Amino acid sequence: MRIDKYLWCVRYYKTRSIATAACKKGQVRINGDIVKPSREVYPLDVIGLRKNQINYKLKVNDIPESRIGAKLVDLYRTDMTPKEQFEAQELLKYSKDYYRKKGVGRPTKKDRRDIDDFTDENE
Repeated sequence: MRIDKYLWCVRYYKTRSIATAACKKGQVRINGDIVKPSREVYPLDVIGLRKNQINYKLKVNDIPESRIGAKLVDLYRTDMTPKEQFEAQELLKYSKDYYRKKGVGRPTKKDRRDIDDFTDENE
């Protein structure tokens, strides 16, 4: 089975075209090698993929016939992603919590005080 179809079948990507685009961008690796979307996947291959700033690592157990239900995904792959990847995602979520988008206007009085406190600490 093609790698893009496999990633779509085991529900890592919502559509097959998104999986194909990820392969073309170099975000998918099989056994450490960057692959094209047409690369075949075999059992016991180790797939590495980067999605949502997390480096997933999974091992192919079996090849599904077609797209499968979410409850059956564990039959066809073993997730070997380190827990540190998910912890880093949590920290990133907290750092984005206070991020102001560009062009939303002037900083509020509280924002200005926080900025002043931050610059005073670094001096």
